[in-house]
Amino acid sequence: MHVVIFVLESVLWTTPRARAVFGSTAEGAEATKEMAFNQGFYNLFLAILAGVGVIVVAAGSTTVGLTLVVAGTGSMAAAAIVLLLTSPDKRGAALKQLSAPGLALIALAVAALLG
Repeated sequence: MHVVIFVLESVLWTTPRARAVFGSTAEGAEATKEMAFNQGFYNLFLAILAGVGVIVVAAGSTTVGLTLVVAGTGSMAAAAIVLLLTSPDKRGAALKQLSAPGLALIALAVAALLG
């Protein structure tokens, strides 16, 4: 999901498709394209962090890998919670943004408890 958001924000921000997803006008998208470009890369880096963590766990370095996964998914979840609390009109987007990292964090917590 964060890779898709990266593409929408950093590559396609001013296109009709991205504007429709984010509810922006052509003028608004043009005025905010530098901010969106930066924000898109933020999303990409979080996705890379979590993805590399999964690969590192699969390669056998559990502690390092889980640290990367929790850092990436925890940041994703925290950002979604901030959006949820500060922008009630974006509740649906915030819940979508929270779903995958929230489930990942819950699964990691359950796995740690079951040890």
